[in-house]
Amino acid sequence: MGRVLLDEMIETDYGLFELCWGDYGFDGDLERNFAGQVNGLAGAASGLGLFVHLAGRSGGSPVRIVLASDPSPADVESWEDIVEVSIAIPPGAEVVWCTFAGGDGGDLDLPCGTYRVRVSAYGRDAAHQGEYAEGGVDRYLLELWPAPVRPDAIIKSTSADADYWHREVGSRRSGLLVFGHARHDALLCRHAPAAPSRRALCGRGGAGRRARCGGRARRP
Repeated sequence: MGRVLLDEMIETDYGLFELCWGDYGFDGDLERNFAGQVNGLAGAASGLGLFVHLAGRSGGSPVRIVLASDPSPADVESWEDIVEVSIAIPPGAEVVWCTFAGGDGGDLDLPCGTYRVRVSAYGRDAAHQGEYAEGGVDRYLLELWPAPVRPDAIIKSTSADADYWHREVGSRRSGLLVFGHARHDALLCRHAPAAPSRRALCGRGGAGRRARCGGRARRP
């Protein structure tokens, strides 16, 4: 059992959910987030944040984030779509979670270091078809554990929605681009620049909540 960092119904728009630790915020540039990756659901290529595309446009999606000391086997029986990416959080960074256009967000107690992140999803097709449905049609589990950086991977893909994003946004691994730096000979951990002393995304609002910039990323 790991330590739960977040367990909430995430209210967002355009399916935008991010973990941020640098001067980062989704600006519509998918290449920045998915360069060198094969999966199209969780983008970690920028090195400054993790972009996770939820299938439901709005209405809320349950998201649970768990930090463990060691990986557990992927639960391929309970989840329809599973991907893994690597992230590197530099010393001094303050990690936050964010949604579209400052709609919601808060602190995330995640120490600096390199992590493997497994993103498991259920209900992506139903959420895409009823993208304005209320009550959490799609749900997500983000599991993190300390691990060296390695290429992203698609562990399981059964929904048509995930297949679309893997095909249209993923499938970009040709001459690896890791954390925004091209490497043709080896996969190296390239930490993001040291984070500023204060969060740099658009200011802060409310106790534990923060406003931020955001952009759109929706399947046609």
